[in-house]
Amino acid sequence: MKPRRGAQHNPQNRFDPYTYEWDTDLTPDKAQTTYIEIFPTSIVNRLESPDIPITYSMNPYAGCEHGCLYCYARNSHEYWGYSAGLDFETKILVKRNAPELLRQTLSDPKWPVAPIMLAGNTDCYQPAERTYQLTRELLRILLDFRHPVGLITKNALILRDMDLLRELARYQLVHVYVSINTLREEVRRLLEPRTVRAELRLRVIKTLSEAGIPVGVMVAPIIPGLNDQDILPVMQAAAEHGAWTANYTVVRLNGALGELFETWLRKFLPDRADRILHLIAQAHGGQLNDSRWGFRMRGEGPIAQMIRQSLEVGLRKYFAEGHRMPPYNLSLFRRGGQGVLWEE
Repeated sequence: MKPRRGAQHNPQNRFDPYTYEWDTDLTPDKAQTTYIEIFPTSIVNRLESPDIPITYSMNPYAGCEHGCLYCYARNSHEYWGYSAGLDFETKILVKRNAPELLRQTLSDPKWPVAPIMLAGNTDCYQPAERTYQLTRELLRILLDFRHPVGLITKNALILRDMDLLRELARYQLVHVYVSINTLREEVRRLLEPRTVRAELRLRVIKTLSEAGIPVGVMVAPIIPGLNDQDILPVMQAAAEHGAWTANYTVVRLNGALGELFETWLRKFLPDRADRILHLIAQAHGGQLNDSRWGFRMRGEGPIAQMIRQSLEVGLRKYFAEGHRMPPYNLSLFRRGGQGVLWEE
């Protein structure tokens, strides 16, 4: 049995005082995706987390049709009044005015030039992007302003924007990470039911690398007992396809994720559920939920140490010395978004 959606139900929204009965027609196989257009007042968010080496993020969509069961962003959907379960992958909020908001932000005389992570909460190349093309327009504006940007995706749709990415790379303004946490198709179909195969993601890495676009692989999240054995094979394959470097996170099941993940495990991997949950807890001080700075994304204890050592071995074995992305060029920023007539 393979899931067509990640979440198998809608858990209670923690901010909603009312409890709702399960709609028998709302099953994972029948749930249809709805795009809901919204018009927020801001698009660039300041990141306060010391665990994330970037200061700003920007997400043109809320919710994600990829349906990755483990996604930490599921909890953020509750702030919009929806569930972190099926709602997260079927009620996709489209921030239609994102391009205008970005242009306003970068035109502010007080804007401090610093890399913006495009996505990071949900995938900016999820299926909605084929229709709305917000990510492409945001990249076009960033290029106009000569502003640095980082992207992370698991969707091959990013290759549509090669023209913009090449130009951004020309000015040392872009880093791309492709997310791959297993090469085993049977595991990918379970964990990420609406994403592209690892084979296609490796092809994305190869295409980007050959075009001179700095690209790394994000081996994330690592789920002890489920895909921790895949760390080195993924790193080797990514390096062979041209990845510059690799990074990782350890899964954490905060908020509604604990219930969602356990329900999913007991349905699709019942013989391994207890062991996997126990190993995840072991990596987070005995709890599935971990919000501690410095530990929440890397874990602690022997299991987290083994995961970290695997990544270190892979970096030394498969990647070039230094195995780092090139620095961003922050000196080219054009606050008005327009170049002088004689600029190349």
